[in-house]
Amino acid sequence: MQAQSAGVNATGALARLIAAARQRVSTKLIPLQSELRAAVARAGKVPPFRASLEDGIDVGIIAELKRRSPSQGSLQDDLDVGRRSREYAEGGAAALSVLTEETEFAGSLTDLALARASVPLPLLRKDFHVHPLQLSEARVAGASAALLIARALGAIGLKTMLNECRDVGLEALVEVRSSEELLWAIDLGAECIGVNARDLETLAVDPHVVTNLLPKIPAGTCAVAESGIATRADVERVAHAGADAVLVGSALSRAADPVRTVRSLTGVTREARRAR
Repeated sequence: MQAQSAGVNATGALARLIAAARQRVSTKLIPLQSELRAAVARAGKVPPFRASLEDGIDVGIIAELKRRSPSQGSLQDDLDVGRRSREYAEGGAAALSVLTEETEFAGSLTDLALARASVPLPLLRKDFHVHPLQLSEARVAGASAALLIARALGAIGLKTMLNECRDVGLEALVEVRSSEELLWAIDLGAECIGVNARDLETLAVDPHVVTNLLPKIPAGTCAVAESGIATRADVERVAHAGADAVLVGSALSRAADPVRTVRSLTGVTREARRAR
């Protein structure tokens, strides 16, 4: 079943990335849907995503594997996925995020499979998921969770994709940037909600989006701060707003000493979310 983006008229970078995802689904995944469905049934167990982020009392670190981005261009074109995965794990990451988008991030499912073979950590497949078959693909490649971007899916599409995640045995990180999108996620029972400081259409970063929306995420739901996080002070700032975990991308992709950089972000105690 196609996930419908009813009422969504994305622009800018997000529109390009959605179009590329739909094209890839049409040309590469639809012809393989029977094989993918069968492969999901044979897929092995994967470590839990949310439980790993919430383990202990400190803010969990989701360390990202990323070669390029539309906003910053080349970050690490010569990325050694296996080595970097092990370095992030050694530094204390609770989970890894693996960019698999091909056209503007230079990622692939091979990166996800390499990370899965390299570390026992839960893996988040970070891509522009617009069709249920992409979730089957993620599960087969070893993902524990998949990113679902509310702005890319709309309320109807988000419901379809959350249901599909449950059907194939994936957890979901639902990404929001507005109060309306947050309500969709809450109403649909999302167990892990991320607030992205970056507007995926304009690529501008506004840290106030994160600190404004995080306190509105219900207690009992895992809250993740995304984008604009590079230092321990940044982690402390979003922890104060109620983040259970942070997703750190470009700062780690550029790090000369990934182990030390991840370690510098760990050990920040979580704080209870308080409505503001």
